[in-house]
Amino acid sequence: MTGKQFYDWQTSGGTDDVMRLVDCLERADVAWCAIGGVAVNHWAEQTMVTQDVDFVVATDAVERTISLLADVGFRPERFEKSINFKGHSAVSIQLSTEDFYRDFPSRAVAADVNGILLRVACLEDTLKGKIKAWSEPGRRQSKRLKDLADIARLVEAHPHLRDMLPDELKKQIQG
Repeated sequence: MTGKQFYDWQTSGGTDDVMRLVDCLERADVAWCAIGGVAVNHWAEQTMVTQDVDFVVATDAVERTISLLADVGFRPERFEKSINFKGHSAVSIQLSTEDFYRDFPSRAVAADVNGILLRVACLEDTLKGKIKAWSEPGRRQSKRLKDLADIARLVEAHPHLRDMLPDELKKQIQG
């Protein structure tokens, strides 16, 4: 079973939704990149299943992106810090609208994640995003633990990143 086939099985057909997302953004020449678990999967030594595709676009492209994705069949729903899109699968597609991520697309790199070609945040931005998520007050414990595991995976694969960790995380992440 290929990585793409496994991902498709885990997400009830999510490969098609992710590929439609990527195709739509690329054809429209939108500056964008995947963040979160998808980006971690590119940079870590081993991938872990995630049913979320978190991404960010350049600030001036948010409204255009919503319209573009709606035009290809995604249903948008607005929240305080994101716009979530529902396609035909179990994949949760989330466009972050937080200013923290706005410069990430300018440093994005091409990646192959589970056999899907897309753009991901650069290594340092991926780590910064995970540290931000881990440090958010009120975040569910299960999410914080996954963030911690993702941070550990990044540091294991790229030991020099340990220097970027806040002291509280350095105590928890061996390196």
